[in-house]
Amino acid sequence: MTGAASVPRAVVIGGSAGSLEVLSQVLPALAGQLDAVVVVALHLPREQPSLLCDIFRHRCALAVREAQDKEPLKAGQIFFAPPDYHLLVDAGPSLALSIDPPLHFSRPSIDVLFESAADVYGPALTALLLSGANADGARGLAVVQRMGGTTCVQSPASASAAAMPEAALALLKPDHVLAPADMAPLLNQLHQGRIS
Repeated sequence: MTGAASVPRAVVIGGSAGSLEVLSQVLPALAGQLDAVVVVALHLPREQPSLLCDIFRHRCALAVREAQDKEPLKAGQIFFAPPDYHLLVDAGPSLALSIDPPLHFSRPSIDVLFESAADVYGPALTALLLSGANADGARGLAVVQRMGGTTCVQSPASASAAAMPEAALALLKPDHVLAPADMAPLLNQLHQGRIS
């Protein structure tokens, strides 16, 4: 990646049906010195507490947290959107939670996360869209691309629910179309830790 070393970086990941299995491969394989913050929005049942932090906290080299409103974003952390809230990235950069109406019948919406992160991070953003059964995330990924960020889509052939990656591929030509095994190596390469 190009640009000044002081530019903050971020990775946003969105998915729905079938994406938990992919995240189980990707997140534990991210390097502990990853020079980016990772923010994840998955479609979750609204009426149940999320177990994502419990699932990943002891498996990842990066710190794992459930997102809180107004929480500042720093490299080396993974944030999960809580159930029934849209998760946005605000100037700062920091996180914001919203109870605006669902998009694509979903709250959190991947589009909302991707679009807000693209506004804040621009070319310093990498977005990864995973398996899912609707079109959420495609429009947000197009915004990331328009703002100069790096766009990645799970290959439909490797997705247990191909509708989400197929919707993205119908809308744009992403920088990378990836099988799950190739995702963490790419993210580690794009966001290598700084050498002081």
